[in-house]
Amino acid sequence: MKILYFAWLRSRIGTGEEDVSPPSDVDTVGKLIDWLKSRSPAHAEALSKASVIRAAVNQDYAGLDHAVSSSDEVAFFPPVTGGSA
Repeated sequence: MKILYFAWLRSRIGTGEEDVSPPSDVDTVGKLIDWLKSRSPAHAEALSKASVIRAAVNQDYAGLDHAVSSSDEVAFFPPVTGGSA
């Protein structure tokens, strides 16, 4: 599984991407975040507030309950805001 990190997540974790092999019971985005937190203190700190992290699985936005598999590309990024009134 390829994991991509963007913006401040990349800075805090210290890498923009990594290839991982989570256990078979890691089958949703939420479980993946929980598992990634165990990889290092930097991961734990960066991913500590899952509610503010957005995810995309294979380039489609995905919620915490979205299924993931070993062949997926999963991207994590902070919420995107912008525009003007």
